[in-house]
Amino acid sequence: MAAEAKPQLLYFPLFFLLLSFQAASGAGGTWELLLNNVGISAMHSQLLPNDRVIMYDRSNFGPSKISLPNGACRDSPNDIVSKRDCTAHSIEYDVASNSIRPLTILSNTWCSSGGVTPDGALLQTGGDKEGERKARMFYPCNNDDESCDWSEVDNALKVRRWYATNHVLPDGRQIIIGGRNQFNFEFFPKTKSPSLYNLHFLSETHDAGQENNLYPFVFLNSDGNLFIFANNKAVLLDYDKNSIVKTYPKIPGGDPRSYPSTGSAVLLPIKSLEEEVIEMEVLVCGGAPKGSYLLALYKNTYVKALDTCARIKINDDDPKWVLEKMPRSRVMGDMVLLPNGHVLLINGGSSGSAGWELGREPVLNPDIYHPDKPAGSRFQVQSPNNIPRMYHSTAGLLRDGRVLVGGSNPHQFYNFTDVLFPTELRLEAFSPSYFESRYWTIRPRIMSLSSHSTVSYGGVLTLRFMVFGIGGVHGPVRVTMVFPSFTSHSFSMSQRLLVLDHVELVRIGVWTYEVSVKAPRSKNLAPPGYYMAFVVNQDIPSEGVWVRLQ
Repeated sequence: MAAEAKPQLLYFPLFFLLLSFQAASGAGGTWELLLNNVGISAMHSQLLPNDRVIMYDRSNFGPSKISLPNGACRDSPNDIVSKRDCTAHSIEYDVASNSIRPLTILSNTWCSSGGVTPDGALLQTGGDKEGERKARMFYPCNNDDESCDWSEVDNALKVRRWYATNHVLPDGRQIIIGGRNQFNFEFFPKTKSPSLYNLHFLSETHDAGQENNLYPFVFLNSDGNLFIFANNKAVLLDYDKNSIVKTYPKIPGGDPRSYPSTGSAVLLPIKSLEEEVIEMEVLVCGGAPKGSYLLALYKNTYVKALDTCARIKINDDDPKWVLEKMPRSRVMGDMVLLPNGHVLLINGGSSGSAGWELGREPVLNPDIYHPDKPAGSRFQVQSPNNIPRMYHSTAGLLRDGRVLVGGSNPHQFYNFTDVLFPTELRLEAFSPSYFESRYWTIRPRIMSLSSHSTVSYGGVLTLRFMVFGIGGVHGPVRVTMVFPSFTSHSFSMSQRLLVLDHVELVRIGVWTYEVSVKAPRSKNLAPPGYYMAFVVNQDIPSEGVWVRLQ
């Protein structure tokens, strides 16, 4: 069973109290080492509605640094390092207690995909070898129970899914698109025949010997169709009819942005939800020039990564890509939607490509992108990290507004010595510049949620919050909702942020306010499930609260 709704622990105020005594370093934002060793390298990551993060890597490349629970072992005949493995390759990270516990995965989850179901469970699909056609479920524990673990569904997938992308759909199912040598898509669970659908677009975007179309960027449009980007092209797919309803122009320059020439992408914040036609805009950043993967693989030549982003309004009658420069080149970077609608670019390198040993020049500075500022002034440099986060790194938003950063293992096995970028087991949090103590007087603190964590489509959501500064609320207060994404290989699957339409803002005390907003009217705008809701005052977000949209 999925976790039942329970009071949400507000650990945010204490965190702010601690921050208020620290000066922001460098260009903005601060780094915090959470745990020095989580036992595995966080190749895949998913935040769940109980504020715990499920992480895992792969199960067939030798022992990790954390034992399986209760002294268990498992036979691993496909492991070329150890045939009997007594170590875990998945963990659960508890944000509130900053602690981990080992989990048990029974088959290989390498380079897989997933997403959160409407009832708050994690669905994971595919992997390699004996795991390539499996689905796995993780149902969060209720309250303080720590017995929950992975379960597996054999032959849940029609074909092998390795380097595929999932997206949560309006009916709660997940679509699984592509993967190595898979030019097709399918659904989980399966509700009708056929069980497999060909998608010629994926074969069109496949570069021989390089691929450049794996882990495609997929976003649900406001009309219920799917925007799919692979390599340097994009289409709008009616998945019910398996029909391409719109073909977009090739991205300017024609360089690939998909794995292994790995860039990243987000659907920019969705606003004006009551409009008849809603503007939906996709941002794609970074990647590697044509041929970079082959040069790195065969010639030990590491080409400088792309230093551009491209935006496109996908519902325009004549959509066009608009290019803009980033502060630096970036390949294998992650893009995270922050609660205030800004975009964090983090992790990766500035030369080479994705793949074992193929990336160089770690990018240590995150950058924040402000979508609503004029072109040429949208990027804000943040303080650098001192831990390279290269291939197989992850980054994801937490409910308190920090970004959890883990992983980096550009090797075939765990490798901790005598290599350029050792396998990384450290777990960090990056706090964007909105955490700086100078914003304390305008930072909202949510006090209550009148809907008791559940809201219906088109219903009114009311949040009571406090702002302690005199005259601390200026201009419109925004309420945003963020879907918790599944992150792997520089793409956060099903990631979306909605800016809810205002109904009323009332001051009910010296420091206390109540804001009422309208929930999305359509499942095409916001698939059913759990979202993090934030109050944003002058671009400074509160800690979030979990809201279930159904």
